[in-house]
Amino acid sequence: MFFYEVDEDITLKFLDNNDAESLFQLTDTSRDTLREWLAWVDNTTTVADSKEFINSTLKNYDEKKGMTTGIFYKGSLAGVAGFNNFSWRNRIASIGYWLGANYQGLGIMTRATSGLIDYAFHTLEMNRVEIRAAYENKRSRAIPERLGFVKEGQIRQAEWLYDHYVDHVIYGMLASEWESRNR
Repeated sequence: MFFYEVDEDITLKFLDNNDAESLFQLTDTSRDTLREWLAWVDNTTTVADSKEFINSTLKNYDEKKGMTTGIFYKGSLAGVAGFNNFSWRNRIASIGYWLGANYQGLGIMTRATSGLIDYAFHTLEMNRVEIRAAYENKRSRAIPERLGFVKEGQIRQAEWLYDHYVDHVIYGMLASEWESRNR
């Protein structure tokens, strides 16, 4: 089982079926804030839906397609972050994330994402990490901006959210940039 200690408060680990109830409760209590930017929220209506999500993330990991972790803050599940997909040929990992409403504004996501970036470059030996966020999602965009990513462009109407399209901003970080930034 994957377990990565980011700092004294934050741990990233694979979710398993024992986490399904906590994951569902976190989603359910954060539904209003998550729904604004995440298209899957309305389809998560039971603990079984959270179990199905967990099992799909473990399958993606087994197939080397991605790697999704729970973010545990002081021992409690606070959100989800990981690599939505890998391009092994090109050595690129794409990060996605979300936090429960009660955990936002505490610096958790910046620290968790920094840990994922370290893991991508040092353990997975990736050359590039990407983060995409909806143009209007200022809180999500603040993470790569805070971590020194380069804003590389904008994709028009990149995602359908319930009743409208949203543009995505693409951010990139190269291994050499991360290393020189963190010396």
